[in-house]
Amino acid sequence: MALDAATIAQLAEHVEAAELNARDITKITDEYPAMSWDDAYAIQDAIRARKEARGHKTVGLKCGLTSRAKMKQMGVEVPCFGFVSDYMSCAEGSDIDTARLIHPKVEAEICIVTKAPLRGPGCHVGAVLAAIDFVLPGVEIIDSRYRDFRFDLKSVIADNTSAARFVVGGRPRNVEGLDLRTLGVVMEKNGRIVAMAAGAAVLGHPAAAVAMLANHLGARGQEIPAGSFIMTGGVTEAIAVQAGDQVAVRFQDLGTVSMRFA
Repeated sequence: MALDAATIAQLAEHVEAAELNARDITKITDEYPAMSWDDAYAIQDAIRARKEARGHKTVGLKCGLTSRAKMKQMGVEVPCFGFVSDYMSCAEGSDIDTARLIHPKVEAEICIVTKAPLRGPGCHVGAVLAAIDFVLPGVEIIDSRYRDFRFDLKSVIADNTSAARFVVGGRPRNVEGLDLRTLGVVMEKNGRIVAMAAGAAVLGHPAAAVAMLANHLGARGQEIPAGSFIMTGGVTEAIAVQAGDQVAVRFQDLGTVSMRFA
């Protein structure tokens, strides 16, 4: 690691304050160009600790950068990972306050809940499928804290992969009988189709993202516990939203997730 503990703590406070106050900042690698991948995750861990110390619960894990094309563009071989907190959860069909966000975007996600722990190294798609309790549809509202969307991947990781809000809905389904690769998704904004995709957009199979998450945690001496809620990554591209927009995402076999932006 290139950064000392005091600097990591200071940067965690700086980045989290940008989230909580809906205030944009410049990417932190501008000032700390030698920041390592371990430093980036250490800043994210410190943000998580700050939230938990204030009484917020960490309610799930999330995968980001799950498109092969985007990974190649960013020069990385694995996705990035983050977490979601209880206050980020919004009810299906609810109003989401854009005044508390900077420049929100929405992306459709296939989500899972585990019934058994997953451990790396060596975790694979088959192990993930065997560990899934149920599948449910979700929408993540991402909100990068970096000004004009100017960032690099280390800064994104330190910013908890742009986590802001999320909505789950539809109907939970057992994974048996579902082909997550071909599961179709259609996103509508204000009644107009703005994105269509299938589960294979996530690394060829959404379970592949979860396996990479387990292997990432395994390298750090951690695991995915049983009962974990996991957002497997954006199936669709991220679509910008603003006050007055209504979004509905229709998932094949899983139902619809909708929300309004106020």
